Amino acid sequence: MSDRVPGAGHEPVGIPPEQLPAASGPLTGQSAPEAPEAPRSNQLIREILRGSVVTTVLAIVASMIVGGILIAVTDETVQKTAGYFFARPQDMLAAIWQSVSGGYYALFQGSIVNPGATSFTAFITPLTNTLGFAAPLIAAGLGVALAFRSGLFNIGARGQMLIACATAALVTFNLDLPMWIHMPLTLVAGIAGGAIWGGIAGLLKARTGAHEVILTIMLNFVALYLVRWMIRTPGLLQKPGTNQPISAPTPETAQFPSLFGDQFPLLNWGFPIVIVATVITWWLVEHSSLGFRLRAVGENPHAARTAGISVQRMYVYAMLFAGGLAGLAGMNQILGSVPTGFGDAIDAGIGFDAITVALLGRSRAWGTFWAGLLFGALKAGSFTMQVAQGIPVDIVLVVESMIVLFIAAPPLVRTIFFLPKDDSDLSAKGKAKAARKRAAANDKAVAS
Repeated sequence: MSDRVPGAGHEPVGIPPEQLPAASGPLTGQSAPEAPEAPRSNQLIREILRGSVVTTVLAIVASMIVGGILIAVTDETVQKTAGYFFARPQDMLAAIWQSVSGGYYALFQGSIVNPGATSFTAFITPLTNTLGFAAPLIAAGLGVALAFRSGLFNIGARGQMLIACATAALVTFNLDLPMWIHMPLTLVAGIAGGAIWGGIAGLLKARTGAHEVILTIMLNFVALYLVRWMIRTPGLLQKPGTNQPISAPTPETAQFPSLFGDQFPLLNWGFPIVIVATVITWWLVEHSSLGFRLRAVGENPHAARTAGISVQRMYVYAMLFAGGLAGLAGMNQILGSVPTGFGDAIDAGIGFDAITVALLGRSRAWGTFWAGLLFGALKAGSFTMQVAQGIPVDIVLVVESMIVLFIAAPPLVRTIFFLPKDDSDLSAKGKAKAARKRAAANDKAVAS
């Protein structure tokens, strides 16, 4: 009997040796090649998003202080009493207190509850208005936040909202369907339109390497002029029987039903849908394998590629999801807030406010949700501030802008409130000194 092992003389079948990855690890004596450092844009996003809850709260406090200063400076009574400040300083101080406290009380009265209301409906209406204003902000903010977590700056939420509205109008506005079919179909059509428009930017980024900021900004203009042409063209989106640049109204069977009745006109079923979108986004990013790959690409695309993740595919997926969430924001506009017909300003600045919301929420799903509620409250209360106290709405816009400034600059917040510096804020000399202090503390602990 032959001692030859069966198959010993045949050539091995499989991947050629030259196509196999180089062996590495502790058993081979060779270390694995290190991935290149993350691109500067990814590092910048990570630095902005690393702030703590304390820093976020203090950024809001600092913004409100700046807003209070502006309210006082623009108040006529404060200006008059400033003329004789040194003779009677208490008059100016009292005027400052009345203007600032009155302004922020009006903000509370218009966004949370109205303590002076004579009925429960009037008492709670400000809160329902806040939730109504917050719904599209949260949806669009989630889209921007998801892109941030993937290392992408999605500046195109406005264009994605516009295309979502146009897609929904073209596909479903002329259909005669029952509500239980018409409304979900319109919602899905709008989300798909936004996703496709966002996906175009992601595909171009993946295939050509073009920067997503340039792509999304330019696509904003393309969407704006495309929708503007559609609403001016009879037979496309222009309302029949008029030459005005406005679309036909949203069919009643496609509108979001009111959540608690007609006495709360701004609160509809769009808000619960946004809550569902928040839960889905949270699970997708934090607990799914796809979310892990998206976050890995956001941390360092070079390392992710080394680990076998398709970075180009993740870019496309991220922008598809981001565009779909922005499309949901557009649907909250035309199916809930503005069902009478839309123009090229239907986004109402929400696409850019979403960037602020995502930054304030640290690009976490639930953080973005609460940030959207805050900005919804600012928007709802700004009207009461203007009517009751004569304070310009622009003051609220300044507060929102200051929030962005402080959120994007955590070292500035720590300096203002005399907080200890983070290691990343220290110079090389400061880092070495801090390291020596920690080493001395460790040695002392071991000795004791």
